[in-house]
Amino acid sequence: MTIALTGGTGFVGQAVLDAAERQGLSIRALARTVPSDRNSVTWVQGSLSDAAALAKLVEGAEAVIHVAGLTNTPDPAEFEAANVTGTEALLAATKAAKIKRFVFVSSLSAREPHLSLYGASKQRAEEAVKASGINWTILRPPGVYGPRDIDYLDMFKAAKLGIVPLPPGGASSMIHVDDLAELLLACVPASAKLRRRTFEPDDGREGGWSHKEMAREIGKAVGRNVFAPHLPKWVLTAAAGFDRVARGDKAKLTADRVGYMTHPNWVSRSSMAVPADIWAPRIATPDGLRSTAEWYRKQGWL
Repeated sequence: MTIALTGGTGFVGQAVLDAAERQGLSIRALARTVPSDRNSVTWVQGSLSDAAALAKLVEGAEAVIHVAGLTNTPDPAEFEAANVTGTEALLAATKAAKIKRFVFVSSLSAREPHLSLYGASKQRAEEAVKASGINWTILRPPGVYGPRDIDYLDMFKAAKLGIVPLPPGGASSMIHVDDLAELLLACVPASAKLRRRTFEPDDGREGGWSHKEMAREIGKAVGRNVFAPHLPKWVLTAAAGFDRVARGDKAKLTADRVGYMTHPNWVSRSSMAVPADIWAPRIATPDGLRSTAEWYRKQGWL
């Protein structure tokens, strides 16, 4: 079996490549810049806007895993092009190649599309997948962390200093990137239990993690007791402005992110859990946070 993968050079995509290598699976992956350290992967150079590259990517594949997507940008208009138009283009190539299986990585933010342009773009991408006529499965991961991640890195750095600023009170689910990667591969077979279903996976912790609990666990992972104050939305909005000035296009805290960060409930719903005989998480979040902190240290990131 050959699996076509988008986003293979990204955080989640690299974990999928690691998992596929462990399982001896054949992957053909799309990349703007082909890496030199993944000899077990067949690379196709191009992007989601390159019809010829997409056709080459999916040719002869039995399934498509669509990971690529834009999660943060200083220009919110880019969400539409990357997440919606890009998904539609990949779906068109998939259908033209007569591939029946399509696994799409969405986001919990898609269930509240009014909160952010990112979430709205993922919701529209989901609708495109559902209307495609393909045998699809949609996954809405919660907070994804692990080696190579840069989004949670700032929280680890803050915890090392003893203070972790938080959004207003709320809770969210978590999942380790390796567990998510194993899930994506587990979704490739065309099981009747997966056919045209949307799932919200997590680490198995009922009710997720409150923001303060997560800050404390990250503190433990770096060996610090942390002070974790909740900040009101207006403070976060102002901080987003400062981050844009300080880091320009590389700013991690944007006004769009503030929109969904301040929502109180990003807990995966048990009614949308993946069937246990298909997949179950292996990595408890406290253990995963400790190993992630160790990986950051070894890389000199922390």
